[in-house]
Amino acid sequence: MEQKLNILLAGYQVHYQNLRSLHWNIKGENFFELHLKYEELYTRAQVIIDDLAERILSLGYQPLSTFSAYLENSPIPENKIISIGKEGVRYLFDAQNTLLRLEKEILAFSSETADEGTSALMSDLIREKEKTNWMFKAWLG
Repeated sequence: MEQKLNILLAGYQVHYQNLRSLHWNIKGENFFELHLKYEELYTRAQVIIDDLAERILSLGYQPLSTFSAYLENSPIPENKIISIGKEGVRYLFDAQNTLLRLEKEILAFSSETADEGTSALMSDLIREKEKTNWMFKAWLG
């Protein structure tokens, strides 16, 4: 469980920085819409990161906490600079699917081991991601 949660934590940390980059570098006709959306998403990612690290600690493990560890363990790579709206939203959809797959794996394992706290956290993240992925897919057309 510790390893999977830390991989998820690393993924969110890299995703967070990718979101910051999207926010800073967006250009074009969707600037206002996406600039605000990216800020909303990276603000939410900060909360999730803290929740994951605290969950890892509450289970008696040590959360990853260095950039090198995040990059080494993240299932999401660092992005190059993205300034085109459709490319940014495509990144969001793909990154969230990567995180979603890992969250579902953790949910299955935590359910088998009666780890209700982790199960509840994963269920909340999964429900949220499924909804936003529907919205990103609709935005992409």
